Amino acid sequence: MHAIGIDIGGTKIAGAVVDQLGSIVASERVATPAGDSALLEDAVVQMIDSLRAGADEEIVAIGVAAAGFVDAAQSTVYYAPNIDWRNEPFREKLEARVGTAVVVDNDANAAGWAEFRFGAGRLVSDMVMLTIGTGVGGAIVAGDRLFRGGFGAGAELGHLRVVPDGLACGCGQRGCIEQYGSGRALLRMANEIADAGGIGQALARARTEHGGLDGRLVGGLIESGDDGAVAALRQLGSWLGQAAASLSAVLDPQRFVFGGGVAIAGELLLEPIRAAYRDHLPARGYHPEPDFVIAELVNDAGVVGAADLARVWVAEHA
Repeated sequence: MHAIGIDIGGTKIAGAVVDQLGSIVASERVATPAGDSALLEDAVVQMIDSLRAGADEEIVAIGVAAAGFVDAAQSTVYYAPNIDWRNEPFREKLEARVGTAVVVDNDANAAGWAEFRFGAGRLVSDMVMLTIGTGVGGAIVAGDRLFRGGFGAGAELGHLRVVPDGLACGCGQRGCIEQYGSGRALLRMANEIADAGGIGQALARARTEHGGLDGRLVGGLIESGDDGAVAALRQLGSWLGQAAASLSAVLDPQRFVFGGGVAIAGELLLEPIRAAYRDHLPARGYHPEPDFVIAELVNDAGVVGAADLARVWVAEHA
């Protein structure tokens, strides 16, 4: 019951043969020809052919994960921000070329499903995952089923509004959690603390020495326990905790899973998330509280989740 998972990112395409237990049997990576949809399709087909040729067992399905809006039929990509896709019937095109069942899904959905099935979300039936990278991605599992919404574009959790008339977001609205709980937001907060002096002195020095702050520099200072960098992380965690409390009022998950580059901070991130969650949870004391954990599969979540979603689709439609 092996399946192939393909994770299409803005800069790279990752592919893997994945078994039914979520283990990667073989994998490949190539650069993404993001500006040319025909070349991108060719690159995916070549990767599938290569992975299939080296597989010891039959490939029962192929799953593709990509950033963007995918329809509820897991077939057409309405819109992909980093790829030249607009209403792209990618499933139909791939199936015609590879002769195997193909399923297309959002990359955050794929990563969240992988964590639910094989990682930090296993053993619960209801889970929310927030991926804290350059932006904020999300996935929802409710009653053991991945939630996509009526049109397939649900669970865009990064665009939950937390500040009325707040910071402008790339989605066209203001005050989205993506502007307060992302890696980009962490850098903004770190720069503000550096500007203020005091506990921001180490941040200010690093900024001067390197010509600016980036995730690596701020992450290193967080790891070393610098007061200013940790304060920025606590601000970020507080916003994420507030968002989690709002999500709990609607979804009532048993577990929140946090992934992405910022989640490397582990308990330093989770502690302020838990504190803010409790401060903003409706009916606190009478509402069961979920677990807050760090994702386990890291960079493999996209390909593992895409492969397993394809395997599940084939089993349900057999």
